[in-house]
Amino acid sequence: MKTIAILLAAVGIIMIAYTGFTYVTTEKVVDLGPLQVSAQKEHPVQWSPIVGGIFLASGAVIFLLSKKPQRS
Repeated sequence: MKTIAILLAAVGIIMIAYTGFTYVTTEKVVDLGPLQVSAQKEHPVQWSPIVGGIFLASGAVIFLLSKKPQRS
């Protein structure tokens, strides 16, 4: 459980620091036999820093709850 908590917290910190990224794809615009024209198109992916805060808080809660000793 501690590993999952640490991963959640790390993902949360990264999501707070970087609120998105952009990737580029190449698309064919014109294809007339030997004549081909292509264009690069950017696709932004964005998220709210609040989502990162939720991941960070969830990881912290799971980490703190996993520290309690279990009674047999």
